Amino acid sequence: MKLKSLCHQLIHTGSAENVPEILSRFRILCPEYSPCDEERKPWPVSGNEHLFALLWELHDGRALSATLLPREAPFTYEADYIPTTRTQMHSHEYLELFYIIDGEYRQKIMDNEFTFSRGELCLIDRNCMHQEILDGTSATILFLGITPDIFDDVMKTRLDTSGITAFLSMALLEQKNVQQYLHFHPRQEGGTAQENPGNDMEQALESLLRELLRHDEASQIICQGLLLRVFRLLSTQYEFSLSKKLKKEMTWILFEEISRFIDRHLQDISIRMLSEEFHFQDDYFNRLLKNQTGLTYTEYLQARRLERAESLLRDTDMKIDDIACEVGYHNKGYFYKIFAERHRLTPAQFRKKMKH
Repeated sequence: MKLKSLCHQLIHTGSAENVPEILSRFRILCPEYSPCDEERKPWPVSGNEHLFALLWELHDGRALSATLLPREAPFTYEADYIPTTRTQMHSHEYLELFYIIDGEYRQKIMDNEFTFSRGELCLIDRNCMHQEILDGTSATILFLGITPDIFDDVMKTRLDTSGITAFLSMALLEQKNVQQYLHFHPRQEGGTAQENPGNDMEQALESLLRELLRHDEASQIICQGLLLRVFRLLSTQYEFSLSKKLKKEMTWILFEEISRFIDRHLQDISIRMLSEEFHFQDDYFNRLLKNQTGLTYTEYLQARRLERAESLLRDTDMKIDDIACEVGYHNKGYFYKIFAERHRLTPAQFRKKMKH
């Protein structure tokens, strides 16, 4: 069964009387009531669940039919709206990934309005404010709600070496004070879109829906594997673009994370360790550090090690040889040489000067 047919079947085989009470707080469709207020949508299923699917069908120019998985009993949520309705600006307690199964769907995300078309996806983090724009266009949409825990588990698996893993895990999961989203398009082949955009993606999403519908003791593990497949497809068959502002924010986030990692591992840090941790090629770190600091990786590491040594000389009574080892210099003579070149003082002279 095709994904669209499965979604329509799941939406329309339930009863309005079975709509769960918890959805009264979640509010599947909440028209805008204030341009100033912002809502925070709660997790709409049991706290034991790590993933849910919300299915929407926008039809007849003014109607929404929806359902949600997993569910105790089939239900259909029905609501009418006035074309041009906007929902209340909101964020979520979870990450949201939505896929356009059919038609077109509009959203305002932060200050930008988007029209999403069939086969496109969007991943929105927990802090990102957005709202639906319901203009009467027909569409079928699959929304996946993903807890940070399961997202973290998926991101720990190396999906590829393109950098998307590091970006997703840091820009979205780490929850910096950056509102973030990614708009994915099927990758172009030979200058044109694929003939059947998202065919592999639709198969993966159909399997995911069927597992959420089955919902037995094995489903959580199976769903996590299927979600991994979805992100694998995103990294190999889809492209995403960033504005200059978002690229700058992403680069700064990565620089901060890499800098903190270097500082935590001054004793034994290496380019190989950075590559294994962040899933970038070796030369990426030289380029990033050069762009952000003007220093090569080697120069930056030496500067961080010497700054840490200065702090220990100034604020502790550690032996100088122990300080050299603490910051990653096992050749004491080399440590004394580069320290003196930087300060025109030996480490002992520097300590004496700082303490008097």
